[in-house]
Amino acid sequence: MPHPLGTQPSKIIAVHLNYPCRAKERGRIPKQPSYFLKPPSSLAGTGDALVRPADCELMSFEGEIALVIGRRAHRVSPEQGWSHVAWVTAANDAGAYDLRYADRGSNLRSKGADGFTPVGPRLLPAADLDPAALRLRTWVGGELVQDADTASLLFPFGDLIADLSRLVTLEPGDVILTGTPAGASVTSPGDTVEVEVSTLDGQTSSGRLTNPVVESDHPLEAWGAMPRVDAALRADAWGPAHPQQPALAPEIADALRGLATATLSSQLRKRGFQHMTIDGVRPTDPGAKLVGTAHTLRYLPLREDLFARYGNGMNAQKRAVEELRPGQVLVMDARRDPTSGTIGDILALRAQRRGAAGIVTDGGLRDSAAVADLNLPTYYAAEHPAVLGRRHVPWDTGVPIACGGALVQPGDILVGDADGVVIVPPDQAEQLIADSTEQELQERFIAEQVSAGEPIEGLYPLGPAWKTAYEQWRTTQS
Repeated sequence: MPHPLGTQPSKIIAVHLNYPCRAKERGRIPKQPSYFLKPPSSLAGTGDALVRPADCELMSFEGEIALVIGRRAHRVSPEQGWSHVAWVTAANDAGAYDLRYADRGSNLRSKGADGFTPVGPRLLPAADLDPAALRLRTWVGGELVQDADTASLLFPFGDLIADLSRLVTLEPGDVILTGTPAGASVTSPGDTVEVEVSTLDGQTSSGRLTNPVVESDHPLEAWGAMPRVDAALRADAWGPAHPQQPALAPEIADALRGLATATLSSQLRKRGFQHMTIDGVRPTDPGAKLVGTAHTLRYLPLREDLFARYGNGMNAQKRAVEELRPGQVLVMDARRDPTSGTIGDILALRAQRRGAAGIVTDGGLRDSAAVADLNLPTYYAAEHPAVLGRRHVPWDTGVPIACGGALVQPGDILVGDADGVVIVPPDQAEQLIADSTEQELQERFIAEQVSAGEPIEGLYPLGPAWKTAYEQWRTTQS
Protein backbone atom coordinates (compact mmCIF):
# COMPACT_ATOMS: atom_id res chain seq x y z
CA MET A 1 0.00 0.00 0.00
CA PRO A 2 1.35 3.50 -0.76
CA HIS A 3 2.61 5.43 2.25
CA PRO A 4 0.30 8.25 3.39
CA LEU A 5 2.70 11.18 2.95
CA GLY A 6 1.49 12.01 -0.54
CA THR A 7 4.87 13.30 -1.73
CA GLN A 8 8.37 11.87 -1.53
CA PRO A 9 10.39 13.62 1.18
CA SER A 10 13.80 15.02 0.36
CA LYS A 11 15.21 13.16 3.37
CA ILE A 12 14.39 10.89 6.29
CA ILE A 13 16.37 11.63 9.45
CA ALA A 14 16.45 9.11 12.31
CA VAL A 15 17.49 9.79 15.92
CA HIS A 16 19.73 7.21 17.57
CA LEU A 17 18.69 7.47 21.24
CA ASN A 18 15.88 9.55 22.70
CA TYR A 19 13.93 7.49 25.26
CA PRO A 20 15.56 7.13 28.70
CA CYS A 21 14.46 3.48 28.91
CA ARG A 22 16.22 2.69 25.62
CA ALA A 23 19.32 4.60 26.69
CA LYS A 24 19.51 2.43 29.81
CA GLU A 25 19.21 -0.69 27.67
CA ARG A 26 22.12 0.55 25.57
CA GLY A 27 24.16 1.54 28.61
CA ARG A 28 24.74 5.16 27.64
CA ILE A 29 22.87 8.44 27.94
CA PRO A 30 23.95 10.92 25.24
CA LYS A 31 24.38 14.57 26.08
CA GLN A 32 23.33 15.61 22.58
CA PRO A 33 21.20 13.90 19.94
CA SER A 34 22.85 12.07 17.06
CA TYR A 35 21.31 11.06 13.76
CA PHE A 36 21.56 8.96 10.62
CA LEU A 37 19.85 9.23 7.23
CA LYS A 38 17.48 6.77 5.59
CA PRO A 39 16.77 7.01 1.86
CA PRO A 40 13.26 8.05 0.80
CA SER A 41 13.11 4.83 -1.23
CA SER A 42 12.90 2.93 2.08
CA LEU A 43 9.38 4.30 2.70
CA ALA A 44 6.44 1.89 2.77
CA GLY A 45 2.86 1.87 4.03
CA THR A 46 0.66 -0.24 6.24
CA GLY A 47 0.16 -3.75 4.90
CA ASP A 48 3.45 -3.75 3.01
CA ALA A 49 5.79 -6.61 3.78
CA LEU A 50 9.04 -6.16 5.68
CA VAL A 51 11.34 -8.34 3.59
CA ARG A 52 14.23 -9.93 5.45
CA PRO A 53 17.18 -10.16 3.03
CA ALA A 54 18.39 -13.63 2.12
CA ASP A 55 20.90 -15.19 4.53
CA CYS A 56 20.05 -12.64 7.25
CA GLU A 57 18.79 -13.73 10.67
CA LEU A 58 18.62 -10.50 12.68
CA MET A 59 15.74 -8.49 11.20
CA SER A 60 14.97 -5.76 13.71
CA PHE A 61 11.91 -3.65 14.46
CA GLU A 62 11.84 -0.27 16.22
CA GLY A 63 8.49 1.38 16.80
CA GLU A 64 8.85 5.16 16.50
CA ILE A 65 6.91 8.41 16.31
CA ALA A 66 7.41 10.05 12.91
CA LEU A 67 7.22 13.83 12.48
CA VAL A 68 6.40 15.21 9.04
CA ILE A 69 7.66 18.74 8.44
CA GLY A 70 5.04 21.20 7.17
CA ARG A 71 6.97 24.48 6.95
CA ARG A 72 10.58 25.00 5.94
CA ALA A 73 12.78 25.05 9.03
CA HIS A 74 16.10 26.89 8.89
CA ARG A 75 17.85 28.06 12.05
CA VAL A 76 14.73 27.92 14.22
CA SER A 77 14.70 27.95 18.01
CA PRO A 78 13.52 25.04 20.20
CA GLU A 79 10.43 27.07 21.09
CA GLN A 80 9.62 27.42 17.38
CA GLY A 81 10.46 23.85 16.42
CA TRP A 82 7.10 22.18 16.98
CA SER A 83 5.30 24.81 14.88
CA HIS A 84 7.16 23.51 11.82
CA VAL A 85 5.64 20.03 12.18
CA ALA A 86 2.49 19.43 10.14
CA TRP A 87 1.76 15.78 10.88
CA VAL A 88 2.53 12.99 13.33
CA THR A 89 2.23 9.28 12.57
CA ALA A 90 3.58 5.85 13.45
CA ALA A 91 6.75 4.43 11.92
CA ASN A 92 8.89 1.31 12.08
CA ASP A 93 12.63 1.90 11.76
CA ALA A 94 13.35 -1.63 10.55
CA GLY A 95 16.80 -2.99 9.77
CA ALA A 96 19.06 -6.00 9.32
CA TYR A 97 21.80 -6.18 11.96
CA ASP A 98 23.62 -8.72 9.79
CA LEU A 99 24.74 -5.91 7.44
CA ARG A 100 25.48 -3.22 10.02
CA TYR A 101 29.23 -3.80 10.00
CA ALA A 102 29.40 -2.97 6.28
CA ASP A 103 28.40 0.69 6.70
CA ARG A 104 29.33 1.34 10.29
CA GLY A 105 28.03 4.79 11.17
CA SER A 106 25.82 5.39 8.14
CA ASN A 107 23.57 2.29 8.45
CA LEU A 108 22.89 2.61 4.73
CA ARG A 109 22.46 -1.04 3.82
CA SER A 110 21.35 -2.28 7.24
CA LYS A 111 18.63 0.37 7.66
CA GLY A 112 18.04 1.77 4.19
CA ALA A 113 16.74 -1.18 2.18
CA ASP A 114 13.53 -0.82 0.21
CA GLY A 115 10.53 -1.00 2.52
CA PHE A 116 12.53 -0.61 5.75
CA THR A 117 10.65 2.57 6.81
CA PRO A 118 6.91 1.90 6.86
CA VAL A 119 4.81 4.83 8.12
CA GLY A 120 1.11 5.42 8.74
CA PRO A 121 -1.65 4.54 8.42
CA ARG A 122 -3.13 7.95 9.38
CA LEU A 123 -1.54 11.37 9.70
CA LEU A 124 -2.47 13.27 12.87
CA PRO A 125 -2.48 17.10 12.69
CA ALA A 126 0.39 18.26 14.88
CA ALA A 127 -1.45 21.46 15.83
CA ASP A 128 -4.02 19.37 17.70
CA LEU A 129 -1.43 17.45 19.74
CA ASP A 130 0.70 18.05 22.82
CA PRO A 131 4.16 16.73 21.82
CA ALA A 132 4.90 15.81 25.45
CA ALA A 133 1.70 13.77 25.84
CA LEU A 134 1.89 11.11 23.14
CA ARG A 135 1.95 7.36 23.61
CA LEU A 136 3.87 4.91 21.42
CA ARG A 137 3.11 1.17 21.38
CA THR A 138 4.46 -1.73 19.35
CA TRP A 139 3.12 -5.27 19.07
CA VAL A 140 4.77 -8.35 17.56
CA GLY A 141 2.45 -11.25 16.86
CA GLY A 142 -0.25 -9.50 18.89
CA GLU A 143 1.99 -9.20 21.97
CA LEU A 144 2.72 -5.74 23.36
CA VAL A 145 6.51 -5.31 23.36
CA GLN A 146 6.98 -1.53 23.51
CA ASP A 147 4.96 1.01 25.47
CA ALA A 148 6.23 4.49 26.28
CA ASP A 149 5.16 8.10 26.34
CA THR A 150 6.89 11.33 25.39
CA ALA A 151 6.74 13.05 28.78
CA SER A 152 10.42 12.57 29.56
CA LEU A 153 12.30 12.31 26.27
CA LEU A 154 16.01 13.03 26.36
CA PHE A 155 15.47 15.49 23.49
CA PRO A 156 11.96 16.94 23.04
CA PHE A 157 10.68 17.20 19.49
CA GLY A 158 11.09 20.96 19.25
CA ASP A 159 14.72 20.63 20.34
CA LEU A 160 15.41 18.05 17.61
CA ILE A 161 14.06 20.34 14.89
CA ALA A 162 16.02 23.30 16.22
CA ASP A 163 19.22 21.28 16.45
CA LEU A 164 18.92 19.90 12.93
CA SER A 165 17.93 23.23 11.43
CA ARG A 166 21.18 24.87 12.55
CA LEU A 167 22.96 23.13 9.67
CA VAL A 168 20.38 21.15 7.69
CA THR A 169 17.37 22.89 6.19
CA LEU A 170 14.23 20.85 6.78
CA GLU A 171 11.88 20.99 3.84
CA PRO A 172 8.10 20.36 3.79
CA GLY A 173 7.50 16.63 3.62
CA ASP A 174 10.76 15.66 5.34
CA VAL A 175 10.40 12.93 7.95
CA ILE A 176 12.08 12.74 11.36
CA LEU A 177 12.04 9.40 13.18
CA THR A 178 12.28 10.40 16.83
CA GLY A 179 13.81 7.31 18.44
CA THR A 180 12.53 4.03 19.83
CA PRO A 181 11.82 3.06 23.46
CA ALA A 182 12.98 -0.05 25.29
CA GLY A 183 11.86 -3.38 23.90
CA ALA A 184 13.07 -3.10 20.31
CA SER A 185 14.29 -6.49 19.22
CA VAL A 186 14.40 -9.10 16.45
CA THR A 187 11.48 -10.34 14.40
CA SER A 188 11.22 -13.30 12.05
CA PRO A 189 9.31 -14.29 8.91
CA GLY A 190 5.76 -15.15 9.93
CA ASP A 191 5.60 -12.35 12.51
CA THR A 192 3.49 -9.23 12.11
CA VAL A 193 4.74 -5.93 13.56
CA GLU A 194 2.21 -3.26 14.52
CA VAL A 195 2.99 0.28 15.69
CA GLU A 196 0.53 2.90 16.95
CA VAL A 197 0.84 6.49 18.10
CA SER A 198 -1.97 7.95 20.19
CA THR A 199 -2.76 10.62 22.73
CA LEU A 200 -2.46 9.50 26.34
CA ASP A 201 -6.23 9.28 26.70
CA GLY A 202 -6.46 7.11 23.58
CA GLN A 203 -9.03 9.38 21.97
CA THR A 204 -6.80 10.22 19.00
CA SER A 205 -4.78 7.58 17.19
CA SER A 206 -2.74 7.01 14.05
CA GLY A 207 -4.26 3.55 13.82
CA ARG A 208 -2.01 0.52 13.77
CA LEU A 209 0.76 0.48 11.20
CA THR A 210 0.75 -3.22 10.31
CA ASN A 211 3.53 -4.97 8.41
CA PRO A 212 4.05 -8.72 7.99
CA VAL A 213 7.62 -10.02 8.01
CA VAL A 214 8.57 -12.27 5.10
CA GLU A 215 11.71 -13.94 3.76
CA SER A 216 13.21 -12.60 0.54
CA ASP A 217 12.45 -14.81 -2.46
CA HIS A 218 15.75 -14.04 -4.18
CA PRO A 219 19.39 -14.46 -3.13
CA LEU A 220 21.58 -11.56 -2.08
CA GLU A 221 24.11 -11.14 -4.87
CA ALA A 222 27.65 -11.75 -3.67
CA TRP A 223 29.46 -8.79 -5.24
CA GLY A 224 29.06 -6.67 -2.12
CA ALA A 225 29.18 -7.06 1.65
CA MET A 226 27.45 -10.22 2.79
CA PRO A 227 25.57 -10.85 6.07
CA ARG A 228 27.79 -11.48 9.07
CA VAL A 229 26.85 -12.19 12.70
CA ASP A 230 28.49 -13.29 15.93
CA ALA A 231 27.38 -13.85 19.52
CA ALA A 232 27.90 -10.22 20.53
CA LEU A 233 25.84 -8.95 17.60
CA ARG A 234 23.03 -11.41 18.40
CA ALA A 235 22.95 -10.23 22.01
CA ASP A 236 22.87 -6.60 20.87
CA ALA A 237 20.09 -7.25 18.36
CA TRP A 238 17.83 -9.28 20.62
CA GLY A 239 18.23 -6.95 23.58
CA PRO A 240 17.76 -7.64 27.30
CA ALA A 241 13.96 -7.81 27.25
CA HIS A 242 13.71 -10.29 24.40
CA PRO A 243 16.11 -13.18 24.85
CA GLN A 244 16.70 -15.23 21.72
CA GLN A 245 16.25 -18.42 23.71
CA PRO A 246 15.26 -19.28 27.28
CA ALA A 247 17.95 -17.98 29.63
CA LEU A 248 17.67 -21.07 31.81
CA ALA A 249 18.13 -24.44 30.12
CA PRO A 250 15.47 -26.99 31.14
CA GLU A 251 18.06 -29.41 32.53
CA ILE A 252 19.51 -26.65 34.73
CA ALA A 253 16.06 -25.65 35.97
CA ASP A 254 15.13 -29.27 36.75
CA ALA A 255 18.37 -29.87 38.64
CA LEU A 256 17.95 -26.70 40.74
CA ARG A 257 14.36 -27.61 41.47
CA GLY A 258 15.62 -30.77 43.15
CA LEU A 259 18.07 -28.97 45.46
CA ALA A 260 17.43 -27.23 48.77
CA THR A 261 18.22 -23.55 49.12
CA ALA A 262 20.12 -24.43 52.31
CA THR A 263 22.47 -26.61 50.27
CA LEU A 264 22.90 -23.99 47.55
CA SER A 265 23.58 -21.32 50.14
CA SER A 266 26.25 -23.52 51.76
CA GLN A 267 27.97 -24.14 48.44
CA LEU A 268 27.83 -20.46 47.51
CA ARG A 269 29.51 -19.56 50.81
CA LYS A 270 32.30 -22.05 50.05
CA ARG A 271 32.89 -20.12 46.85
CA GLY A 272 33.11 -16.80 48.68
CA PHE A 273 29.57 -15.59 47.93
CA GLN A 274 28.40 -14.36 51.32
CA HIS A 275 25.40 -12.21 50.37
CA MET A 276 23.27 -14.33 48.03
CA THR A 277 20.06 -14.66 50.05
CA ILE A 278 17.05 -12.35 49.79
CA ASP A 279 16.39 -11.74 53.45
CA GLY A 280 13.13 -10.95 55.20
CA VAL A 281 10.75 -12.61 52.74
CA ARG A 282 8.39 -15.55 53.17
CA PRO A 283 6.42 -17.68 50.69
CA THR A 284 2.68 -17.76 50.12
CA ASP A 285 3.10 -21.54 49.81
CA PRO A 286 6.02 -23.10 51.74
CA GLY A 287 5.59 -26.31 49.76
CA ALA A 288 6.12 -24.65 46.37
CA LYS A 289 9.51 -24.45 44.63
CA LEU A 290 10.67 -21.33 42.80
CA VAL A 291 13.21 -21.55 39.96
CA GLY A 292 13.63 -18.90 37.28
CA THR A 293 15.64 -15.95 35.99
CA ALA A 294 15.27 -12.44 37.33
CA HIS A 295 13.35 -9.65 35.64
CA THR A 296 13.71 -6.62 37.86
CA LEU A 297 11.52 -3.69 38.93
CA ARG A 298 12.71 -0.79 41.08
CA TYR A 299 10.55 1.40 43.30
CA LEU A 300 11.74 4.73 44.69
CA PRO A 301 10.37 6.53 47.77
CA LEU A 302 7.07 8.32 47.28
CA ARG A 303 7.18 11.87 46.04
CA GLU A 304 3.73 13.09 45.11
CA ASP A 305 4.68 15.23 42.12
CA LEU A 306 6.75 12.41 40.61
CA PHE A 307 4.11 9.80 41.32
CA ALA A 308 1.69 11.90 39.27
CA ARG A 309 4.13 11.62 36.36
CA TYR A 310 5.48 8.08 36.78
CA GLY A 311 2.83 6.26 38.77
CA ASN A 312 -0.18 6.48 36.48
CA GLY A 313 -1.08 4.83 33.20
CA MET A 314 1.28 2.20 31.84
CA ASN A 315 3.81 2.79 34.61
CA ALA A 316 6.97 0.81 35.32
CA GLN A 317 5.09 -1.67 37.53
CA LYS A 318 2.68 -2.58 34.74
CA ARG A 319 5.42 -2.54 32.12
CA ALA A 320 7.47 -4.95 34.21
CA VAL A 321 4.60 -7.42 34.22
CA GLU A 322 4.00 -7.04 30.48
CA GLU A 323 7.72 -7.53 29.79
CA LEU A 324 7.82 -10.88 31.59
CA ARG A 325 8.87 -13.90 29.56
CA PRO A 326 8.13 -17.55 30.39
CA GLY A 327 10.43 -18.77 33.13
CA GLN A 328 11.23 -15.31 34.52
CA VAL A 329 10.76 -14.20 38.11
CA LEU A 330 9.51 -10.67 38.76
CA VAL A 331 11.90 -9.34 41.44
CA MET A 332 11.01 -6.04 43.09
CA ASP A 333 13.13 -3.59 45.05
CA ALA A 334 10.83 -1.85 47.53
CA ARG A 335 13.68 -0.78 49.85
CA ARG A 336 12.50 -3.37 52.43
CA ASP A 337 9.46 -1.20 53.17
CA PRO A 338 6.48 -3.51 53.80
CA THR A 339 4.00 -0.73 54.67
CA SER A 340 2.43 -0.63 51.22
CA GLY A 341 1.52 -3.19 48.60
CA THR A 342 3.91 -3.65 45.66
CA ILE A 343 1.72 -6.09 43.71
CA GLY A 344 -1.81 -7.45 44.00
CA ASP A 345 -3.95 -10.22 42.59
CA ILE A 346 -4.67 -8.74 39.13
CA LEU A 347 -1.05 -8.10 38.19
CA ALA A 348 0.03 -11.38 39.78
CA LEU A 349 -2.58 -13.16 37.65
CA ARG A 350 -1.25 -11.38 34.56
CA ALA A 351 2.29 -12.44 35.48
CA GLN A 352 1.09 -16.03 35.77
CA ARG A 353 -0.64 -15.86 32.39
CA ARG A 354 2.58 -14.59 30.83
CA GLY A 355 4.38 -17.69 32.07
CA ALA A 356 6.23 -16.15 35.02
CA ALA A 357 8.04 -18.60 37.28
CA GLY A 358 7.27 -16.52 40.38
CA ILE A 359 7.35 -13.19 42.19
CA VAL A 360 9.74 -11.87 44.85
CA THR A 361 9.33 -8.53 46.63
CA ASP A 362 10.92 -7.16 49.77
CA GLY A 363 7.82 -4.99 50.18
CA GLY A 364 4.17 -5.63 50.91
CA LEU A 365 1.74 -7.98 49.16
CA ARG A 366 -1.87 -6.95 48.53
CA ASP A 367 -4.72 -9.43 48.08
CA SER A 368 -2.47 -12.04 49.67
CA ALA A 369 -5.13 -14.77 49.91
CA ALA A 370 -6.04 -14.38 46.22
CA VAL A 371 -2.37 -14.38 45.21
CA ALA A 372 -1.77 -17.54 47.25
CA ASP A 373 -4.64 -19.23 45.40
CA LEU A 374 -2.88 -18.64 42.07
CA ASN A 375 -0.28 -21.31 42.88
CA LEU A 376 2.39 -18.93 41.57
CA PRO A 377 5.44 -19.09 43.89
CA THR A 378 5.46 -15.69 45.58
CA TYR A 379 7.78 -14.35 48.29
CA TYR A 380 7.06 -11.13 50.17
CA ALA A 381 7.90 -9.22 53.34
CA ALA A 382 4.40 -8.72 54.78
CA GLU A 383 0.74 -8.48 53.88
CA HIS A 384 -0.57 -4.96 53.45
CA PRO A 385 -3.87 -3.61 52.07
CA ALA A 386 -2.57 -0.24 50.77
CA VAL A 387 -1.75 0.46 47.12
CA LEU A 388 1.85 1.23 46.16
CA GLY A 389 1.16 4.98 45.94
CA ARG A 390 1.21 5.13 49.73
CA ARG A 391 4.99 4.62 49.81
CA HIS A 392 6.44 3.95 46.37
CA VAL A 393 6.96 5.42 42.92
CA PRO A 394 7.37 2.71 40.24
CA TRP A 395 10.55 3.87 38.54
CA ASP A 396 12.27 1.52 36.11
CA THR A 397 12.67 -2.08 34.98
CA GLY A 398 15.44 -4.33 33.78
CA VAL A 399 18.16 -2.74 35.95
CA PRO A 400 20.29 -4.08 38.83
CA ILE A 401 18.38 -3.72 42.09
CA ALA A 402 18.65 -4.43 45.82
CA CYS A 403 16.04 -6.88 47.10
CA GLY A 404 16.08 -8.03 50.69
CA GLY A 405 19.62 -6.72 51.09
CA ALA A 406 20.99 -8.61 48.08
CA LEU A 407 22.06 -7.32 44.69
CA VAL A 408 20.00 -8.88 41.89
CA GLN A 409 20.91 -8.44 38.24
CA PRO A 410 18.54 -9.14 35.35
CA GLY A 411 19.18 -12.73 34.30
CA ASP A 412 20.35 -13.96 37.70
CA ILE A 413 18.90 -17.34 38.66
CA LEU A 414 16.58 -17.39 41.67
CA VAL A 415 15.79 -20.54 43.66
CA GLY A 416 13.24 -20.49 46.45
CA ASP A 417 11.71 -22.96 48.90
CA ALA A 418 10.32 -22.89 52.44
CA ASP A 419 13.66 -21.57 53.78
CA GLY A 420 13.80 -18.53 51.50
CA VAL A 421 15.28 -17.35 48.20
CA VAL A 422 18.86 -17.77 46.98
CA ILE A 423 20.52 -15.97 44.05
CA VAL A 424 22.66 -18.15 41.78
CA PRO A 425 25.05 -16.42 39.34
CA PRO A 426 24.37 -18.03 35.94
CA ASP A 427 28.04 -18.79 35.29
CA GLN A 428 28.23 -20.73 38.58
CA ALA A 429 25.13 -22.85 38.06
CA GLU A 430 26.50 -26.07 36.53
CA GLN A 431 29.33 -26.61 39.01
CA LEU A 432 27.12 -25.49 41.87
CA ILE A 433 24.55 -28.14 40.91
CA ALA A 434 27.21 -30.86 40.80
CA ASP A 435 28.67 -29.95 44.20
CA SER A 436 25.25 -29.42 45.81
CA THR A 437 24.03 -32.79 44.52
CA GLU A 438 27.07 -34.46 46.08
CA GLN A 439 26.52 -32.60 49.36
CA GLU A 440 22.89 -33.71 49.55
CA LEU A 441 23.87 -37.33 48.88
CA GLN A 442 26.37 -37.20 51.73
CA GLU A 443 23.77 -35.66 54.03
CA ARG A 444 21.25 -38.40 53.18
CA PHE A 445 23.86 -41.00 54.09
CA ILE A 446 24.71 -39.21 57.31
CA ALA A 447 21.02 -38.91 58.23
CA GLU A 448 20.56 -42.66 57.75
CA GLN A 449 23.50 -43.39 60.04
CA VAL A 450 22.29 -40.98 62.73
CA SER A 451 18.82 -42.52 62.50
CA ALA A 452 20.45 -45.92 63.09
CA GLY A 453 22.04 -44.64 66.29
CA GLU A 454 25.52 -43.56 65.18
CA PRO A 455 27.16 -40.58 66.97
CA ILE A 456 27.92 -37.53 64.83
CA GLU A 457 31.62 -37.22 65.71
CA GLY A 458 33.60 -38.04 62.58
CA LEU A 459 30.36 -38.61 60.70
CA TYR A 460 29.02 -35.09 60.32
CA PRO A 461 30.74 -33.67 58.38
CA LEU A 462 31.75 -36.89 56.69
CA GLY A 463 35.17 -37.93 57.99
CA PRO A 464 37.81 -40.35 56.64
CA ALA A 465 36.57 -43.24 58.76
CA TRP A 466 33.22 -43.18 56.97
CA LYS A 467 34.40 -42.57 53.39
CA THR A 468 34.54 -46.23 52.38
CA ALA A 469 31.10 -46.95 53.80
CA TYR A 470 29.74 -43.87 52.04
CA GLU A 471 31.21 -44.86 48.67
CA GLN A 472 29.67 -48.33 48.98
CA TRP A 473 26.31 -46.85 49.94
CA ARG A 474 26.52 -44.37 47.05
CA THR A 475 26.70 -47.20 44.49
CA THR A 476 23.29 -48.36 45.65
CA GLN A 477 21.63 -45.01 45.00
CA SER A 478 19.83 -44.46 41.71
